[in-house]
Amino acid sequence: MTTISTATPTLGRGDDDRGLQAVLLDMDGTLVDTEDFWWQAESSLFAELGHRLTAEDRAHVVGGPMTRVIDHLLASTGVDLSPAELTVLINRRFVDLLDGGVPLMPGAERLLNTLAAHGIPAALVSASHRHVIDIVLRSLGAEHFAFSVAGDEVARTKPYPDPYLEAARRLGADPARCVVVEDAPTGVRAAEAAGCPVIAVPSVAPIEPAPGRLVLSSLEQVDLELLRSLVASRV
Repeated sequence: MTTISTATPTLGRGDDDRGLQAVLLDMDGTLVDTEDFWWQAESSLFAELGHRLTAEDRAHVVGGPMTRVIDHLLASTGVDLSPAELTVLINRRFVDLLDGGVPLMPGAERLLNTLAAHGIPAALVSASHRHVIDIVLRSLGAEHFAFSVAGDEVARTKPYPDPYLEAARRLGADPARCVVVEDAPTGVRAAEAAGCPVIAVPSVAPIEPAPGRLVLSSLEQVDLELLRSLVASRV
């Protein structure tokens, strides 16, 4: 299992005491191209159970959390499994698909290296469970993050603000000075409820621009100047 540092990272202060303090990043579909892996695990499993999942189902399940995914799939298919049984089956199939490694999204490595070079702490904040995050971190690189927050480590995960508030708390940071990078509407809602400025790079489900929310087509468009400008416009 990946070791998570409990030390308080040095916050990024920007040019003054109102600057960018940290960047909080979603995992699936944002930094790593795993949304197709999740969908393959879910759709192939249900095909074996005699149910064909649709594009509408995919729009409902993208971005998690697992409890919401399971509730939707059980309600839409009527399959005779308990939530706990279905969770185990989907996670097991997903983990099997990860054995060959996980591809990074375009611009992800450059962004993480930029943050490290300028001393801006990064935290990984995901609705995925701890054992999944630890597997993905083998490809993503745990050294890029001060710590990670998993969906099964908070009382309420996305779309509630709790994971992002917990990340800001651990950093000793003001949520308004932590930019969140997300790919799914569920995560965007969580970040905005926490009071964070948001960069959305949609992977499957569309996301509309809104006050305090910048929608981009790729992580390759994200640089330090942009991150700092989002905080400067809020504080």
